[in-house]
Amino acid sequence: MTWMFVNLPVTDLERAKGFYTSLGFTINPLFTDHNAACVVVEDGHSAFMILTREFFQTFTEKPLGDPKVAPSVATAIFLGSREAVDATVADGLAAGGTEEQPASDYGFMYQRQLTDPDGNILEFGWMDPVAAEQGPQAFASQQA
Repeated sequence: MTWMFVNLPVTDLERAKGFYTSLGFTINPLFTDHNAACVVVEDGHSAFMILTREFFQTFTEKPLGDPKVAPSVATAIFLGSREAVDATVADGLAAGGTEEQPASDYGFMYQRQLTDPDGNILEFGWMDPVAAEQGPQAFASQQA
């Protein structure tokens, strides 16, 4: 079994749990305590570990940066439709996130960027199934 975990430092664990569950994700209580929460993105495949900054710091001797000032990663999550992207971003905005970039529409791919209250960047997107399997040129040929 392959799982991917993305570790994110947060300043307020309860606020972060509320934000991520507002996006439709769930909390796995087996891997959640006062230091961290496991936010399941896709059951059996991927999750965020949202960690208090103090707990995150125990994993490295390097100083933690502030993603509000100097982001170092943007995590992209692709959904089944453009409407799902828009609905998820709307839910995130209502839960305290921000959208600092306009939507990107490439025809075969649509993306919106959502920043969580701690400054971590999430990109929600949709890709045409033909383009996802065969590349953007296949989508363009389909349109001609």
